[in-house]
Amino acid sequence: MTMRLADSVPHLTPDLWERAGRQLIRKALAEFAHERLLTPEPTADGGYRVLSDDQATEYRFTARRFALDHWQVDADSISRHRTGAALPLDALEFFIELKGSLGLSEKILPVYLEEISSTVAGTAFKLTKEPVTSAELTRAGFQAIETGMTEGHPCFVANNGRLGFGVHEYHAYAPEAATPLRLIWLAARRDHATFTSGEGLDYDSLIRAELDERTLAGFDARLTALGLDPADYLLLPVHPWQWWNKLSVSFASEIAQQRLVLLGEGEDAYLAQQSIRTFFNADAPEKHYVKTAISVLNMGFMRGLSAAYMKATPAINDWLAQLIDRDAVLKEARFSIIRERAAIGYHHRAYEAATDRYSPYRKMLAALWRESPVPSLAEGERLATMASLLHTDHEGATFAGALVDESGLTAKEWLRPYLYAYLTPVLHSFYAYDLVYMPHGENVILVIGDDGTVRRAIFKDIAEEIAVMDADAVLPPAVDRIRVEVPESMKLLSIFTDVFDCFFRFLAAALVTEGRLTEDEFWGAVAECVRAYEASVPHLADRFTEYDLFAEEFALSCLNRLQLRDNAQMVDLTDPSGALQLVGNLRNPLAEYAR
Repeated sequence: MTMRLADSVPHLTPDLWERAGRQLIRKALAEFAHERLLTPEPTADGGYRVLSDDQATEYRFTARRFALDHWQVDADSISRHRTGAALPLDALEFFIELKGSLGLSEKILPVYLEEISSTVAGTAFKLTKEPVTSAELTRAGFQAIETGMTEGHPCFVANNGRLGFGVHEYHAYAPEAATPLRLIWLAARRDHATFTSGEGLDYDSLIRAELDERTLAGFDARLTALGLDPADYLLLPVHPWQWWNKLSVSFASEIAQQRLVLLGEGEDAYLAQQSIRTFFNADAPEKHYVKTAISVLNMGFMRGLSAAYMKATPAINDWLAQLIDRDAVLKEARFSIIRERAAIGYHHRAYEAATDRYSPYRKMLAALWRESPVPSLAEGERLATMASLLHTDHEGATFAGALVDESGLTAKEWLRPYLYAYLTPVLHSFYAYDLVYMPHGENVILVIGDDGTVRRAIFKDIAEEIAVMDADAVLPPAVDRIRVEVPESMKLLSIFTDVFDCFFRFLAAALVTEGRLTEDEFWGAVAECVRAYEASVPHLADRFTEYDLFAEEFALSCLNRLQLRDNAQMVDLTDPSGALQLVGNLRNPLAEYAR
């Protein structure tokens, strides 16, 4: 992307930086208090204070507290003081002053500060965009909603680090920039690449559906002009950032020896999704999403894709799709997934010889194709990422509240079809199959009717996120990698943490703050959904007793503690439960509804 120097940082002004930094400190105080890294002390005026490690600096603020020890801090109330004098807020100094309390090591601190700086800069950029109300956004279209999100992951404080992006690349590739781009295509020698696809799909039919005849002919002509046989190669899409910053340098030997051949850009324009490495086809929305490797550090992981890992992806998706299709409860809820239909990965023999299978050097060149949800829509239906429910506009109005208004229902009435569509499939998958997802807002697409109510839920990011926790489950050999060993006491955290603490906690507070319902009404609606599901499957009664969603409390699993400890590799993928940071317990808001 060509950018004039003068246009590179118009969002970095004193006013916008202060506003963005204040928002980040608000979130840091709230989430670090929730994770018990900070212990705010009550003050005589009804507020709270937090002291720096050396006790010399004081942060004062007001906050409202909700179930699950949720802190809703008033951003405008935050002030900073030292030896009686007021000081301006500074997001970077906040972490330096509290590095001991937060457990930031000398090794992690500077990199974490870089991620914080990038996150604040991203917020400052979003503050320059033309304000859109939540009510307007609900009708703005699927991709306008996707690129209109302002917060990112609700729990993580440093959630938009994207270390590796220059500012010109931020403008070109960040989802909130909403800049259409074209993917770069390479030809990869078949003896160095692996392509796999799901049932009913092969390489030729996929490529001919994704690329037009003129583009394909041009790619063949490029290979032929080099004296190469197109039949010896597979076509592979790559992120432009990955080409310019990694492949053209780190894979120079492969290019020089024509194991990889640069072909050019495809014709279709794509828009980056919230995950930054997945693209929606803006020119042909019915075509597949394309997910690409990108060696950028973001929210605790390098966002590469492993060639070896991708190999089983289509088979895992087919297995889950067949399970859903055979299950009466899931079909009744109209639950579905968008399958990852095909994957391709390139094997750099030298890097593979020099590293273990988890090395980022093995995750620099791979891609997958995921179904689009657009063709599944019926008349009067529209799409929205579930993350949007937590979005709050510049006037303080929530996206979820705007949908409630559109429906004409009370908030509690509106919740019923949403919970049935979203929570019931999560519950049934767990209790019937020991199957768990990572069902956070960015991984769930809601299908919304023309009356503003949720009609069904579509889950995505399947192969990298699902797990079967039953050691005795019979799985096809190609699918066996999703089997994980999890201690019995921690299995239910897949719902308590991922659904209750990491999503419902925020949704409840948002709706209560708007005065749309009480906390008791929100969690009562969740309890009703759970009880209705349990009543529908009486043969699973023993499972409900063994894994009790109405237990008095559950372990507090802390996501920021993972990132503060190691922001380059938060979790050991071979032992995900072993890496969790558990700190005490949370009172379960469903406990009062126990029979």
